[in-house]
Amino acid sequence: MRHSRANVAGEAVNLIKAKTLPRASIAAVAQANSAPQAILTLLRG
Repeated sequence: MRHSRANVAGEAVNLIKAKTLPRASIAAVAQANSAPQAILTLLRG
């Protein structure tokens, strides 16, 4: 019984990681892509 609960908990963690990491990657890329535009806006200011 204990072993089964540990497996479920471990798989829950893996599922959360699998869902969260791609979203974090997309957010990081979006931030990186917007940085040059922000710099240009400041320089033109």
